Amino acid sequence: MDDLQTRKDDALEAIAAAANPDALEALRVEALGKQGWVSQLLKTLGKMTPEERTEKAPVIQQARAEIADAIAARKQAIDDAELNERLATETLDLSLPAPETPRGTVHPVSQVMDELAEIFADLGFAVKTGPEVEDDWHNFTALNMPESHPARAMHDTFYFPDHDDDGRRMLLRTHTSPVQIRTMVNEGAPVRIIAPGRVYRSDSDATHTPMFHQVEGLVIDRDIHLGHLKWTLETFLKAFFERDDIVLRLRPSYFPFTEPSVEVDVGFEVVKGRRVLGGSGDAPGHAWMELLGSGMVNRRVIEFAGLEPDEWQGFAFGVGVDRLAMLKYGMDDLRAFFDGDIRWLQHYGFSPFDQPTLSAGVGASA
Repeated sequence: MDDLQTRKDDALEAIAAAANPDALEALRVEALGKQGWVSQLLKTLGKMTPEERTEKAPVIQQARAEIADAIAARKQAIDDAELNERLATETLDLSLPAPETPRGTVHPVSQVMDELAEIFADLGFAVKTGPEVEDDWHNFTALNMPESHPARAMHDTFYFPDHDDDGRRMLLRTHTSPVQIRTMVNEGAPVRIIAPGRVYRSDSDATHTPMFHQVEGLVIDRDIHLGHLKWTLETFLKAFFERDDIVLRLRPSYFPFTEPSVEVDVGFEVVKGRRVLGGSGDAPGHAWMELLGSGMVNRRVIEFAGLEPDEWQGFAFGVGVDRLAMLKYGMDDLRAFFDGDIRWLQHYGFSPFDQPTLSAGVGASA
């Protein structure tokens, strides 16, 4: 036991004097490793009598614990000293500019979506969404397009081979109008919503892609007429394009879910090869451009939604979000929106801080 005490004291003295982690690790292995002297002493306990084991085991375990604690304490002291030394010698000049690092941008479609939400929120509209995988009842039938209706041929639809639990055919929605049906069915009237989102049609060229973005609007209330529709669209377009000289022309058209239906034309002129909206299309140097479709909600659509058409009337409209972005920010090929070209994204993308607000306006520098 006297020898154990001497070796323990020597070990503790050496541990306290260890200058670095390597020296400390060597002392740990010497004392507590598999072949260390403390481990060897512990192995002798099995050969002792019960009386000897009762006497010597606690002393050996105590020596082992003291050495292990001393090693841990010394390791912490060495680590702390190294950290303090590094902190004392390292400096950081906060006056230097931040290093140039790659940064992401907000896609023009996302930017325009935010602008639309802000404008229509100011007009009292709520934003509603719905499933992109839709059934043909919500996508066609409830919008006054039964299976035999020729208007279904106007949509190049992506169908799924499966049907839902009610036997309805499933498809990728061709417009966001099903959101209008779901809102009327679930919430009743009055309704004042916009429904932005992705839609799908089998078409692809410079102005069409198989997947694109639409925003549709719906107002259902009492005593709604076509004048309310024109005022809403005029107010929206003036706010979006940030011009007070936007002039609209309504032309009779046909959509199965509205009656009467109107196409909305906007006056524009070509400036430096770019279409700039503003002024009457009949003015010198100007022309009319078809921009969106709209109309008064068909009575049958209101009935499909479970409402009484003699009590409730409304209007609806729809416009391509991608096309609005092209017109406002001077892009000429819709396909570039989805190519993922980093150069295009850096040129047309928006800073995350350029978020539109009602108080500061919706304009931002691309």
